[in-house]
Amino acid sequence: MSASGAGQHRAAAIDAVKGAACLLIVLHHLAFYGPMSDAVAPYAPQLVQALSRHGRLAVQVFLVLAGYLAARSLLAMPAQALRRPARLVWRRYLRLVAPCVVALTASVLVAALVRPWFSHPSLPGVPQLPQLLSHLILAQDLLGQEALSAGIWYVAIDFQLYALTVLLLALAMRRRGLASAPEQGAVAGWLLAVAALTAASLFGFNRVSSLDVTALYFFGAYGLGVLAGWITLEPRRLSPGLVVLAAVGAAALAFDWRVRIAVALAAVLVLIAAQWHRAAAEPAPPGPVLRFLAGTGERSYSIFLIHFPVCLLINALVWRAFGADPVFNVLGLALAVLASWWAGDLLHRRVERMKLGWLRTLRWQARLVGMGLASGLVASVN
Repeated sequence: MSASGAGQHRAAAIDAVKGAACLLIVLHHLAFYGPMSDAVAPYAPQLVQALSRHGRLAVQVFLVLAGYLAARSLLAMPAQALRRPARLVWRRYLRLVAPCVVALTASVLVAALVRPWFSHPSLPGVPQLPQLLSHLILAQDLLGQEALSAGIWYVAIDFQLYALTVLLLALAMRRRGLASAPEQGAVAGWLLAVAALTAASLFGFNRVSSLDVTALYFFGAYGLGVLAGWITLEPRRLSPGLVVLAAVGAAALAFDWRVRIAVALAAVLVLIAAQWHRAAAEPAPPGPVLRFLAGTGERSYSIFLIHFPVCLLINALVWRAFGADPVFNVLGLALAVLASWWAGDLLHRRVERMKLGWLRTLRWQARLVGMGLASGLVASVN
């Protein structure tokens, strides 16, 4: 297989993992936020309970892959781009926030539509102006505001993690006074900083629950992904890299066992081992399941963003029409997954992939604030 073909296969495999993790998150939220899952739970209690309690662990896979992809992207950039970290962070913000505000607008609209006739703890409250504004800058949790949609906390954390990683690399390059591509000295300094912060998170920050609104809490998983991204650039690094990261992760778990860190460590080790295997063997062509999951992975961010309002609407409609009927609620759950995929595909094609500029993003932000304030006015009248 050619180098480009092998690279495409690696990208498809990573997308497939993202796709599987994304679908697990959708199922987790369907199990966690009722009422359809409440009607189904008596007939499949272990499955619903497992998805509700443990499905969120798929986020650790997203964190690892986000760090991995960030490292691969940053290390391929010219030094001129890395010397302008604010621009890189701004571009990341636009990429994250454009589809995010569209999905949040849908969430506010759906909640306003079903609120008069659907009462359930999963229904978000009437949005307030400070709450809306905090979401525009991805700082709702830092500012103590209630989320407008499930899982939106991850978008804010992803932004913090990327900004912190870019800052560390920019500082390492500035210290070396480089004028071209990142060279070994700057990369080594950056990796040492990432490794130190990863260790500090694994052994310290990640054990403090009050820090879970900050990048410091999650940098353990993300940093393992960043280090894996550098390790997998060279086949000769795979074996020692696997051993070192396994040892660090095992030590962190021996120090304080956490299932979330175990999942992140497993994801990193599988990622490196898979690269090791592909370096030594001809990869097989992807089958239909892998192709479907890879396609889902390409749309995973948009599916992740839009699935909550879709699931909320279907929950409300099914519950109003059929009550606790288990057959229709099972069908409703299946419909919610399919509709989330379709809506995510639409959001991906129309917004995420289009890479909206700051002006169109600002317009969508204004729509979100306007929709939120209007829904609050309607709720106060009723």
